[in-house]
Amino acid sequence: MADRGAWRPPRTCEDYWSEWKHCKGIRNLFHNYYTYGEAPSCEQWKIDYGNCRKWEKSKSPDAKESLCKSERARILEKQKYDPVWQLRKSPPRDWYLPLGQDKPK
Repeated sequence: MADRGAWRPPRTCEDYWSEWKHCKGIRNLFHNYYTYGEAPSCEQWKIDYGNCRKWEKSKSPDAKESLCKSERARILEKQKYDPVWQLRKSPPRDWYLPLGQDKPK
């Protein structure tokens, strides 16, 4: 039975590989070029895949640290953008009225 206290990568190695394949796909390349005006950088996914495989084979502390650092950077990247919608503190005061009935025509 596997050791339950052992460190595991944040994702499986196959996840890193599929993210890299998705990133390199023509559909994603076109979408990123259309949206942002440049091709996406997919190298980090490939580096992470290599580090994950290195961790699985030799339990390399460098690979472990690199994977942890990369995942932290991804989380911080997601958190730096504000949400699209403003969250409400309370419902609108006329929330119970039927839609369109409260506005004069």
